[in-house]
Order: sequence, then C-alpha cells, then structure tokens
Amino acid sequence: MKRKIITIDEAACSGCGLCVDACHEGALQLVNGKAKLVSDSYCDGLGACLPTCPADAIHIVEREAAPFDEAAVVAKQAERKIAPPHPAPPPLPCGCPGTMAKSISRPPAATPHKAEGAPAATLESRLTNWPVQIKLVPPHAPYLKNAALLIAADCTAFAYPDIHQRFMANKVTLIGCPKLDAGDYSEKLTAILQANDIRSLTVLRMEVPCCAGIAHAAQQALINSGKMIPWHVVTIGTDGTILEE
Repeated sequence: MKRKIITIDEAACSGCGLCVDACHEGALQLVNGKAKLVSDSYCDGLGACLPTCPADAIHIVEREAAPFDEAAVVAKQAERKIAPPHPAPPPLPCGCPGTMAKSISRPPAATPHKAEGAPAATLESRLTNWPVQIKLVPPHAPYLKNAALLIAADCTAFAYPDIHQRFMANKVTLIGCPKLDAGDYSEKLTAILQANDIRSLTVLRMEVPCCAGIAHAAQQALINSGKMIPWHVVTIGTDGTILEE
C-alpha cells in the first residue's frame, strides 16, 4: 500500500541517536553509526522523530510500504517492558529548539587590560555557537565554516577559571567527555573536518588519563580526513593550572 512513512538521509545523519529515543514504536535503530528504519510496519508515519534531529536528516515521504502494524508494536513494547504507543505530538515547524544549530554574535575579544585602581571588568561569555556537545553538532552547521575549532573536555570549564577569554574567544567550541559518553568522537570529528575548511584545532583536556581519549579522537579525525591543519593539545591540571601547551 502507498502511505506516509519516514525516510532518512544517511549522508546528513550525524548518528546522535536522538530519533531512536523519540520513536515510541521502535522503528529506528543505530546501525554502523547511522539511524536506520528497521521495519516499515513499525513506523506510523506521524513523524515524532523529526523534531529531535539536529541535522534535518529525517523527512516524511509517501511511498509503497507495509501497513503500520499496531499489534506488532504493542507486542514488541511489551517485550521491552515499555509503555504502549500514544498519539505523537505534531512536529515543531522549526525542529527541537535545544538542538537547532545557530551562531551567537559576539564582539571581537579584546586583550584584557586593567588600569591600576580600575574596577574589575565584567565577565562576558565568549561562546559563539549552539549546540556545543560534540554528539549534537551537525557536521554542516554554518558556524563551522572556516572556523578555528576548540575541542574541550567537559571538566576543563570548571577547572580553568578563564576558559572563555583564554581559549574560547574567537573560536567555535565543542565539548565532550570520552569517559562518560558512549562511542568514539573520531567519526563525528572526521565528518566535521571533511565538510568544512577548519583553520585550526585546539584540544583542551584534563591531566587525568581517561581524558587522553579526546585528544586521540581529534588526532584520528585529522588522519581520517586527510587534512593536516595546525593543531595542538593543552593540558589542564586538576588544580586549574596549565600543565602543557
């Protein structure tokens, strides 16, 4: 029968997995780092997964497909011990607000200067992009074009007090934790490097051994992409000092 059903642009899919979590019917799975429709009969065609995709890789089309099998979905959900299906809310026209890629306009960062006796300057955020989590950033986000890239381990922002002015100013910031996040960042970083003319790459990591994973992922991404751009690693101590740069 011909009916409405989702389709996934594999080239655009970032593999974040948000759509898999959003699909109550279990029609989607991550296969080799990409979202896949595993069964036409599990997809109701309502598109609850569309707003969650930060890469705009999911669309609804009308094509020949097996009919939606609600009984099979209920049986599958019973096996997984999850709630039965419920009507999906209408998709937001602009996508999920929390994951929409956007640039944040900031005036150029100036070299801080404080005259003797002058009051302390007001601290300002130097974040220029959203989202910042590596797993949520679409490789084709407009702010990545010709960017100076900062890849920072989560904890560095709490350990180093002047991270905004010292490291984030005039850069696009991506963050992650190689110990807590599932998977390897190198695939996503490779896609970002291949899709954009990145000018430079700075990796900000903590001194703890598990944090070496974020530097390794960046190095592997450079190798995979075939782009040898200027890059360096800065190591922050747990006491907040810069140990190596």
